[in-house]
Order: sequence, then structure tokens, then C-alpha cells
Amino acid sequence: MELEKSGGRAGGAAGGGEGCLVTAIRLPVRIVVLVLVVPVRMLWDALVVTGRWLNDALLRPVGRGLLWLARAVFVWPLVGLWRYLLTPLGQLALWLGKVLIVAPALWLYRWVLTPVGHAVMWLVRGVGVVLAAIGAGAYAVLAWLVRYLVVVPAVWVYRWVLTPVGHAVMWLVRGVGVVLAAMGAGAYAVLAWLVRYLVVVPAVWLYTWVLTPVGRAIAWCARGVAWAAGMVVSGVGTALYWIMRVLFVLPALAVWRWVLVPVGRVLAIIGREIWDALGHAWRVAAHISLVVGRFLATLFRWIFVEPVRWVYRSVLTPIGHAVRDAVLRPAARAARSVGRATRQALASARESVRQARADFRRMLFGEPRKPLLTDRGEPPARQARTLGSSTTALTKD
Repeated sequence: MELEKSGGRAGGAAGGGEGCLVTAIRLPVRIVVLVLVVPVRMLWDALVVTGRWLNDALLRPVGRGLLWLARAVFVWPLVGLWRYLLTPLGQLALWLGKVLIVAPALWLYRWVLTPVGHAVMWLVRGVGVVLAAIGAGAYAVLAWLVRYLVVVPAVWVYRWVLTPVGHAVMWLVRGVGVVLAAMGAGAYAVLAWLVRYLVVVPAVWLYTWVLTPVGRAIAWCARGVAWAAGMVVSGVGTALYWIMRVLFVLPALAVWRWVLVPVGRVLAIIGREIWDALGHAWRVAAHISLVVGRFLATLFRWIFVEPVRWVYRSVLTPIGHAVRDAVLRPAARAARSVGRATRQALASARESVRQARADFRRMLFGEPRKPLLTDRGEPPARQARTLGSSTTALTKD
């Protein structure tokens, strides 16, 4: 079947890129991988089944027991401590704090601190009003003194002394400024003529007729040197390029194209086939492991389970029924009768105690007084009202 699959794949996929090499590699690789993978898969399935059985039969019950034990040891005592001790103590402490601290503090604030604060505020307001009146009077007196002792003399001095002096000083400064401006304009004109004909004109002549030709000559020489150096560098670079191409690039390209690429393709085919063979072998090993597991389960069933079931059904069940009918049911009936007699004895004892207590109370306090029944003109409960009975205020006698 595997050969038919391989042949069908190779024959039907002439355009699929698979040739005789792939077909020749696939079958041996799959056989070898299947032989290697079957024990691993069977061990894996055995571990999985063992783990599931341990989880269902051991770990879950142990975990539930540990969880219940942790609840019984830690959670329930803490819950009881919180519910029946800490919560009442907290409520008691809250009530004591409210009664012993909050209520006295509120009373002290309402009936002591608030009246004292109102009195202090009234006193502060009165003192503030008095101080404000005193301050207003003092401010008025001080303002009058400052006005007539400082401001009025200062205004007179500014108007009749400082203003004329300032006008005279400004007229003098303007005259001096005009003279200095005329002198500065003449000096600037002379200095500009000297700088132009002593510095600027010689510098322009030197730049035009000396520096420019020298710079052009130097630039022409530099361009020639750069061209020569570029030619030399280009020749050396071309030579090195061809040397590196012939010595390194072309051999490396040939090795890549004619050695590494075919070897890589072969290795890729081998790796792909090994991977496919591993998947196929894993699935086939699963089927083989399933068959072996079912065989072992059937063998275990016929060797151990069926004999145990037969013993339980044919031996233990009749013995259990006989023990139940001969021992357990009579014992249960006897226990029920004993329990019934015990309950009746306890009920009669309770009734006797109740009668003795009633007789003792009657001996000490006498018979209880019975309530007096008054006739309200109402008919009995089971007798209907009629027009002749006096049941209303209009028909009463």
C-alpha cells in the first residue's frame, strides 16, 4: 500500500518536483523511523494512560481530601473566630467608642466649645471695631500732617525751583549737542575719505590683479593632481576588483551553484522525508499502540476482572444476601423496636415530670383563677343569627 501511494504520488506528480531519488529515499527512511518510533509511542501511550489513572484514582481524591482538611483546619476556624468572636468584639468596641468618646465629644462641642467660641468671636469683633475706629482717626491725622508738612512744600519747591533750573540745563545741553554733532560730521567725512583711499582701493587692486590669478593657477594645478590621483585609484580599484572576482567571487559562486545548492536540495529532500516519515510513523505507532493496549486490556479483563466479577456475583452476593436476611434485618428490627420503646419511655417520663410540676405549682399557689365569661348577646359560634335574637343595640331588651 505504501509503495502504491509512493508510486501514485511519483507518477501523478511529474510536475510536483519528485523524482527517483525521493522515491528511493522515502521507503527506507519510513521503515527505519517506524522501527524507532513505535517503542517511543507505546511508552508515551502507557505514560498517558498511567497518568490519567493516577489523576482519576489518586490525585483527585487526595486533592479533595487535602482541600477539605485545609478548610476544616484553617478556613472554618478562622470563619468561626471572625463571626463569633471578632465581629461581636468589634461591635462592642464600636458601641463603647460611641458611648464613651463620640457622645461626650459631641456634648462638649455643642454645649461648651460652641458657646465659648461664639463669645470669643463677639469679643474679637468688638475689639476689631474699636481698633478700626482708632486706626481711622489716626490715619486721618497722619494724612493731614503729611499733606501740609511734606506734600505742599515739595510741590512748591518742584514748581518754582526745580522746573526753571531743569529748563536752563536742557537748553545748555541742546546747544552743546549741536556743536558736538557738527564737529563729529566733519571728522567722519575726513576719516571715511582716508579709509577709502588708503585701505579699500589698494585692497581691491591687490585682490583683482594678484590674488585672483594666483588662486586660479592653484585651482588648475589641484584639478590636475586630483585627475591624476583619480586615474591611479581607478586603475588600482579595477585591478583589485578583477583580482578579487577571479580569485574569490567566481570560485565561491561556482561552489554555491554546483556544490552547495545540490547538496542543500538533497538534504532538504532527506529532511522533509524524515519529517513526513516521523509523522506517518507516529500515526502508525498510535494504531499499533492502540491495538496492543486493547489486547492487554482484554487479557487483563479475562485474567483478573472476569474471575473477580464471577466471585463477587456467584459467591459474595449470595453470602451477603444471606447475612442480610439472617442477621442484619433482624438486628435492624430489634434496634427499631428498642428505639420505639425508649422513645415511649421517655415520653411517659416527660409527661410524669410535667404532671408532678403542675401538682407542685398547684400545691404552692393554689388553683389558677379561671376567666369570667360575660354574656355579650352574641350567638354561639355554630348558631346563626336570626331576626328574633337580641344581637344589636336596637333589639336588646
